[in-house]
Amino acid sequence: MRKHKSKGVIAAMVALSFVAVACGSDETSSDTTAAPAEETTAPQETTAPEETTAPADTTAPTDTMAMGDCAELTPVKLQLQWVTQAQFAGYYAAVEEGFYEAMCLDVTILEGAVDITPQTVLANGDADFAISWVPKALASREAGADIVDIAQVFQRSGTLQVSFADAGIASPADFAGRKIGNWGFGNEFEVFAAMTKAGIDPATVENVAQQFDMVGLLEGDIDAAEAMTYNEYAQVLEAINPDTGELYTPEDFSVISYEDEGVGMLQDAIWADGTRLSDEAYNATAISFVAASLQGWAYCRDNVEACATLVTEQGSALGLTHQTWQMNEINKLIWPAEGGVGYIDSAAWERTATLSQETKNLEGSTVLTAAPDAEAYTNDIVTAAHALLEAMGIDINGADYAPIEVTLTEGGV
Repeated sequence: MRKHKSKGVIAAMVALSFVAVACGSDETSSDTTAAPAEETTAPQETTAPEETTAPADTTAPTDTMAMGDCAELTPVKLQLQWVTQAQFAGYYAAVEEGFYEAMCLDVTILEGAVDITPQTVLANGDADFAISWVPKALASREAGADIVDIAQVFQRSGTLQVSFADAGIASPADFAGRKIGNWGFGNEFEVFAAMTKAGIDPATVENVAQQFDMVGLLEGDIDAAEAMTYNEYAQVLEAINPDTGELYTPEDFSVISYEDEGVGMLQDAIWADGTRLSDEAYNATAISFVAASLQGWAYCRDNVEACATLVTEQGSALGLTHQTWQMNEINKLIWPAEGGVGYIDSAAWERTATLSQETKNLEGSTVLTAAPDAEAYTNDIVTAAHALLEAMGIDINGADYAPIEVTLTEGGV
């Protein structure tokens, strides 16, 4: 692990940031009036070349500060919502590059699994922070879990519905009478929201319980399969087309983006314990944790291949080429970040909340029965984290971000 020797100074900066947050406002809800740092547009394709603009140094931001040492490292547990892969590369990079340690934190990353609900782990006190999609976490909050979104890492939805091009499924309106796959566990919310917007009752569609792969689509058991831009979509492009003996190409498929359909919901966010946020020490830890995590994401923006290698070496079952594709696609969901990486945009939040109140499941119930309360998210923590990162020279907007070009291989090896 790369070591940084200026932990004491950073800890002092965190303490000052906490004081600024505490003195600047006595409200726990988000500041929805803060002006964004820059106005940018998000790239859509993976054809742009490697960026030629020299990025800010995200590897050793503290070398110019006075030297100091932490009296001790604060232990922190982070619960992921799925297994090790580039979806969480920023957190692994923050460990490997010493960003957490420089903030006086000793972070343990807990992998997720099908039977693990990260926001429940957090609410039960078995983790200090958790990564979860917003609608899932809001459903848990409505059920009584005191959890708060303190940093919205993914600014855009990466959920797709993929079908073969000759299936005639060009929009959610074409789902009627077809076999539509979804993963369940709250991952179906956008699928059902798209049906609802198209005037289709999800209960009238043949919804197929889909495994976390694309086998059902490739074998013809599903007409349109749920996929993430960064994972399952790559899986079909890594498979051999039996008609040609070559890899499938994007032209072989029809892809529906729920972000483009206007029903994209906010996904990966950092959640904290709402009760503990009133504690000064936990609040300061939250600022440090968010700052180092976002520094990790800035590092992975500027070091795509290094982060893909890192998560592969952490034991991921996915191959290096697949992880490189995934890292590249994850970056598109984060960068550019108009209000700064992790900033919670009120319009995107309201869209997610509204869709969650309008989208019915197969039993006719909605994800949320009422609008989330004002304390469900706050920008106080991420704003303090931004101040730390900007003082360290970290680019928190990525206005010049451009994706790299990734060539997939069979099986993603």
